[in-house]
Amino acid sequence: MSFTKFGLSDPLVQGILATGYTAPTEIQSQAIPAATKKQDIIACAQTGTGKTAAFVLPILDRLGHEKKSKSKAVKSLIITPTRELAAQIEDAIKEYGRFLNIRTAAIYGGVKINGQLTALKKGIDIVVATPGRLMDHMQRKSIDLRKVEILVLDEADRMLDMGFINDVRKIIATLPQNRQTMLFSATISQQVKALSSGIMKKPTMIQIGRQQNPIETITHHIYPVDKERKMDLLLHIIEQQQMYSVLVFSRTKHGADKIRRKLHRAGIVAIAIHSDRTQGQRQRAIDGFKSGKYQVLVATDIAARGIDVEGISHVINYDVPVYAEDYIHRVGRTGRAASKGDAVTFVSRDEEKYLRKIEYFIDRKLPPETIEGYTRIMLSPAKKKKFEHWPTKRQLKKTGSKRKSTKRK
Repeated sequence: MSFTKFGLSDPLVQGILATGYTAPTEIQSQAIPAATKKQDIIACAQTGTGKTAAFVLPILDRLGHEKKSKSKAVKSLIITPTRELAAQIEDAIKEYGRFLNIRTAAIYGGVKINGQLTALKKGIDIVVATPGRLMDHMQRKSIDLRKVEILVLDEADRMLDMGFINDVRKIIATLPQNRQTMLFSATISQQVKALSSGIMKKPTMIQIGRQQNPIETITHHIYPVDKERKMDLLLHIIEQQQMYSVLVFSRTKHGADKIRRKLHRAGIVAIAIHSDRTQGQRQRAIDGFKSGKYQVLVATDIAARGIDVEGISHVINYDVPVYAEDYIHRVGRTGRAASKGDAVTFVSRDEEKYLRKIEYFIDRKLPPETIEGYTRIMLSPAKKKKFEHWPTKRQLKKTGSKRKSTKRK
């Protein structure tokens, strides 16, 4: 199937083809027809499957057919959790809609508000916003949401995980009830279901693959390693496997900076992004990573949300994510658009419990691999359970029993 089969306007199809895309992904094939019929949609698909175009194209097609008015009210509102993702969606709208006369703006924190105020004053058709900065504009009365026709909640699971649920509800309460609402997410949690039930009318459900599974083009590598040997292992595999475009995840901002410094000392050109970086610094880092200026980009989960860089060869989990859902989002940065990718995870002893949660969540065993001189032996689940329930000396003293010997007789 090609994009011409959806009945999209000729200028929009020209814009799509100009970006180099010729065939829609599965999520796009199912979501675009429903969205162009103005249906409410709940769509669940893994990161990297093309969800952005699945809602951007129907919005552009609908607004492109409408007559231009002098009204400065926003017609379509896209709410997303991070500024990086907001900027990415804005870029997609501009690329696909290059032959359409549609005004768009991204509204997010971390930058001065004056430019956003000027853009909104002139009039914007599509606003892409993070909840916090959008609330700021609503309080200033600098944005008019009374005529919103289309609402999109993108990366809804992450938005709620980040604590935006109350802001999102307040924003939605100000919108016209007679609107189209589309919700896109990599996972559908109970929170997401509860939110959608109160804001949608008979939504069309779209499920691409199993929501717990990473996309199939990713190869997973698990390396058990002592915490103090992680940096040695990182340097070893980057050099030995000649990795050229590597995204490394750290659990903390301090950890991300520390990894970057050690990579730099080893002669590997790296840059770090996290919430302490300004929006300008973060965008320059991502642009440098895209262009190949930096071989390694080190990021925390929140800062990396919305990174859409083609050709990431490896995602390395320097720290195992505490939440299994984050594993899906992290590894989804590679293997995008049906390309192959590798996801590498370093597992220290105190992180094995997080690995078990990931395996349970994705319903897949991730067998450990070894690299001589760097990795260690990981206990099997059976042995691990045995040792976890092994009685302590204090417990034995209370019961008066004795621990059985494990020595072979």
